[in-house]
Amino acid sequence: MDKPIWQLGATETAAAIRAGKLTSVQATEAHLERMGAVNPRLNAVIHDMSDSALDTARAADQAQAAGMDCGPLHGVPVTVKQNVDVEGTPNINGVPAFADLIAPGDAPVVANLRRAGAVILGQTNTPEFSMRAFTDNPVHGLTLNPWDDAITCGGSSGGAASAVAAGIGTLAHGNDIGGSLRWPAYCCGLATIRPTQGRIPAFNPSLTGERPFVAQLMSTQGPIARNVADTMLGLQVMAARDPRDPLHVPMPITGAAPQPRRVAMAPIHDDQNADPGIAAIYARAADHLRAAGYTVDEVEMPDVAGTWQAWADLLFAEMCTLSEDAMRGAGSEAFNTVLDGYKAFSRPLDLKSYMLAQAERLTRLRQWMAVLEDYPVILSPLMVHRTPGPQGDLDDADAVRRLMQDGARYMGVMNYLGLPSAMVPVDVLDGHPVGVQLTATRFREDTALAAAQAIEDRAGTLIDQLWARMDGA
Repeated sequence: MDKPIWQLGATETAAAIRAGKLTSVQATEAHLERMGAVNPRLNAVIHDMSDSALDTARAADQAQAAGMDCGPLHGVPVTVKQNVDVEGTPNINGVPAFADLIAPGDAPVVANLRRAGAVILGQTNTPEFSMRAFTDNPVHGLTLNPWDDAITCGGSSGGAASAVAAGIGTLAHGNDIGGSLRWPAYCCGLATIRPTQGRIPAFNPSLTGERPFVAQLMSTQGPIARNVADTMLGLQVMAARDPRDPLHVPMPITGAAPQPRRVAMAPIHDDQNADPGIAAIYARAADHLRAAGYTVDEVEMPDVAGTWQAWADLLFAEMCTLSEDAMRGAGSEAFNTVLDGYKAFSRPLDLKSYMLAQAERLTRLRQWMAVLEDYPVILSPLMVHRTPGPQGDLDDADAVRRLMQDGARYMGVMNYLGLPSAMVPVDVLDGHPVGVQLTATRFREDTALAAAQAIEDRAGTLIDQLWARMDGA
């Protein structure tokens, strides 16, 4: 190996194991050693599964030696976010009241990782109820960003992003109902894909009731990785069918390349008060796409602010109607303060308004998909403000609104619409990662990731810069 084993990506690690250049035990031990070195400071992995990981790795090596079929992640170390069920382990979701909840079985995404041969190193941190954009909770505490303690690692998949960026696992599982894959990936200089709803099966055996309708429409599982190729590999593995999710759609992962190769570049609006340095990196991403042969035109998107507002109205109307009292009773003071901010940003809906808002979603989706008929990829910023501190949603009474309404306007829009959206880093600004979002039409994650790959091919990945900083090179 020309670099430490823990620095190999998922694709590289799987290939090395298949070729006999590396054993799963060696890969797992290297990642566990890395976890021991960096996790005490970061607090990214909050449930250590070292013993079972080594058992799985030994079994993987024995299976390969016996000539058994090996899956695409055979022997490859990964992490899982602690809000999906991993059989026999806690599913606390950052809430003290859930401390005794032990998963009776694996969630589909976990089962798919295991069937592909992955070795689960541990579970990663998430905020209370996975409902903040910053990763802190009363059970496990604050997770730091390996780039800089002064900025957030994002949320709610902040532990996942912090871990894989720091070299703990080759890729990480996370999920996303309003940006919880893309925002942590952005903060930590990583790639990800928020898949189309129905692409990756979802279900927690520990649940006593089904997810409500808006969560069914907007929440997705997905991978976070250090490059686009590993993101695609993680998507392919996680998307395998599971009969426990009746909303799963067994669509092919790839299709014919769209023609023409046109990109609609979404404008940054004046009222977003964008940072000039971030706006310049956004423009540079468009230049990378042009250099790759894409035609890039600035195109006004259909009522971005209204679509973002519609996401908030529906999600928080449903959540507050069904769960607010229980969540407030179990949540910390910080959680309740942030929930106040969410409610202040969203508009209350009575039953009739809620039903009309559900109907309006189809109109908005039709408008956005019309854009995607002419431009198979939409390029947009994910965040136009500097990355805030580790508790940035508690900075002042207006912090949640600034983050949601101004800085991250294009983020929750894609959950509301259910469209696949990739995140890819482009550059650093004053030492902090900045990336862009690439959106395609339904079930064309491959189109979004191809555009992300075109940017990565020209911008490179940022991870070597991070590791040089972390390890004092």
